[in-house]
Amino acid sequence: MVMVMEASASIFSNSRGSPFIFSSSTQSSATFSPLLVKSMATPKPLPSVSRTVGSRKNSTVFPLGEPGPRSSSGTATPPVKLLTRMEQLKLLSKAEKAGLLSAAERFGFSLSTIEKLGLLSKAEEFGVLSAATDPGTPGALLTLSLGLLLLGPLFVYLVPEDNLGLVGLQVVVALFCVLGGSAGFAASSFVSNLQKLK
Repeated sequence: MVMVMEASASIFSNSRGSPFIFSSSTQSSATFSPLLVKSMATPKPLPSVSRTVGSRKNSTVFPLGEPGPRSSSGTATPPVKLLTRMEQLKLLSKAEKAGLLSAAERFGFSLSTIEKLGLLSKAEEFGVLSAATDPGTPGALLTLSLGLLLLGPLFVYLVPEDNLGLVGLQVVVALFCVLGGSAGFAASSFVSNLQKLK
């Protein structure tokens, strides 16, 4: 005589999506039901409250009311060393070979001019150096550049071409957006390269 174990009135679904029923009692195999699952094993105890059925080992659980994962001191990224990275990329020698320094001097932009105008202190006040080391800066510059590159054609499309003044305005705005978007894209790439760790 074969015994059939049924769990109490619970409906489950197998891998094909067809439902089957468990009910808790023993009866003989003389009665047959297509929704009845025959089992020869004893039923498993219910999982404890501290462990869920779908839990994985080494998973991270966040307390209620606290946003996302906390960064621990062991996984924090080291600070960007801007001058060391510039030395690794050999930026000054590349600028020298490209003739950028002599071209800047021809336009009256020498080190003494930078010193007289106080450009380094202004850059420090505006946070240019801290922005160069901020990990969010490349993404912000890329977003700005994409916005400008989309704004130019959109402006030309939306502004009517009724008179010469509006056509001139379209040209100026489109030129500004293309140059600004290209400069923002180049700056995003440059800052991203400066921040990469080797």
